Amino acid sequence: MGVRGAKRHLKRLNAPKHWMLDKLGGVWAPKPSAGPHKARECVPLIVLLRNRLKYALTYHEAKMIVKQRLVSVDGKARTEMRYPAGFMDVVSIDKTNEHFRLLYDVRGRFAIHRIQSEEAKYKLCRVKTVALGLKKIPYIVTHDGRTIRYPDPQIKVADTVKIDIESGKVTDFLKFDIGNLAMAIGGKNSGRVGVIVHRERHPGSFEIVHLKDATGNVFATRMTYVFVIGKGSRPFVSLPKSKGIKLTIVEQRAARPPKN
Repeated sequence: MGVRGAKRHLKRLNAPKHWMLDKLGGVWAPKPSAGPHKARECVPLIVLLRNRLKYALTYHEAKMIVKQRLVSVDGKARTEMRYPAGFMDVVSIDKTNEHFRLLYDVRGRFAIHRIQSEEAKYKLCRVKTVALGLKKIPYIVTHDGRTIRYPDPQIKVADTVKIDIESGKVTDFLKFDIGNLAMAIGGKNSGRVGVIVHRERHPGSFEIVHLKDATGNVFATRMTYVFVIGKGSRPFVSLPKSKGIKLTIVEQRAARPPKN
């Protein structure tokens, strides 16, 4: 008999490195269920609750927490502990009145960034597709799998839309323009934040975008990895502790407290 369908298991050694699961903590890792984010670009809720936030000690405890509808992602209670939470998702725990936004740190790992309740009411989404549907109704598709009909005609691919989580409607949008603030969400510069300074067009190949961070360092990445997060140098969402600035090894060593 052959194997039917997708694999339902995931070995711990094959799990994404940014989950930061210890190598000797067992053979298996939780395989993310099908959802709005790719398996290697997400964090299952069980990893979030057990390994990062430490609200659960075991697999069973994490399961009990989500089954009681205590954890919601983007305003919806999720009872599947393998549900994939991804970039820009807002994870809320109502009992403790805590809200977290998933962003990348400068090492390309998910930073569980604590936010205020006001900021938890909206999220930013990158536009992946702009198309015409049935009866020529225009729609856009975002990076987290949302389909939004009748968008503003000025919204194009690679722009960012600000979405009100409760209603699911677009309240504002950010153009992919030179001079706007953006975060790299893939590649070696993942998690770095800078202002777009230049865009290289390469027909038939990857377009390259150059960004300049707050310290004046310029870095380049593919256009598909650039996520606009602000107008000018003002971000629409609060950033993690590093503010998207990558330090050199020497700067990291100088910032560390001296050993006794």
